Amino acid sequence: MEKLEHELWIVQAVNAALGPMIAAMLRALGRAVPPGPNVIPDYLIMAGLIVVAWTCVCLVVRRTLSVENPGRLQILIEDAVGAVRSMLHDYIGHKGQRYLPLIATLFVFILSGNLMGLIPGLKSPTGNINVTLGCALTAVVYYHSQGIKEQGLFAYIKHFAVPPGAPVFLAPIMLPIEIISHLSRVLSLSLRLFGNIFGEELVILILFSIIPFLVPLPMMFLGLVTASLQAFIFVLLTTIYLGGAVASSHEQHEHGEMAAGEI
Repeated sequence: MEKLEHELWIVQAVNAALGPMIAAMLRALGRAVPPGPNVIPDYLIMAGLIVVAWTCVCLVVRRTLSVENPGRLQILIEDAVGAVRSMLHDYIGHKGQRYLPLIATLFVFILSGNLMGLIPGLKSPTGNINVTLGCALTAVVYYHSQGIKEQGLFAYIKHFAVPPGAPVFLAPIMLPIEIISHLSRVLSLSLRLFGNIFGEELVILILFSIIPFLVPLPMMFLGLVTASLQAFIFVLLTTIYLGGAVASSHEQHEHGEMAAGEI
């Protein structure tokens, strides 16, 4: 895998252009410069490519927006946004619309990162634990901040210590359990995504090194399915966590009753 990282031409090109400047900045800040020719890690370059690519796409679509005669790309984007809106409404309710920017951005970034490794000469940034951990921390910090903003700090902490329907005397027990549960969500989100994408890339690489033509193709097709599924699972779990964070105690009690009635 290390050999593959050094053979990525775009990583070498970016490091040749920006590496000396980044190294000088790190030294000025008192940071150690990583050994080797690649000062900028490959996963940061791949993530940067996603940002640049989608920025260009959005600028093009913005210039061609039309209500009367929308293009195919505009229709595709509108359908995707509609699907995310529907998911947010189903799990959060009428307040879900306000969380569309982050949820949609996470989905687009993770899906693009997952699919990137299937393109020759590129690599999935989501196959690196640093990227998936960053996405997981973003999701968890975001839904906690929105929960505090929606309910207030005291009420938000209270709903951890005393969940709806639980007696108050269980608060000293419930609060540590809830804290551990929410910390485990960071590990769950990051490791699930990292493990699937890293394992998929590794299998494709091994197959391609043994028989470089037709054998890896079924695995690459499976990679398309896995990439889409893992991106959907990540944003679905984030939406569920967000819905639980921003819901008031009354809403949580109603949802609990509805779930019990359906069962």
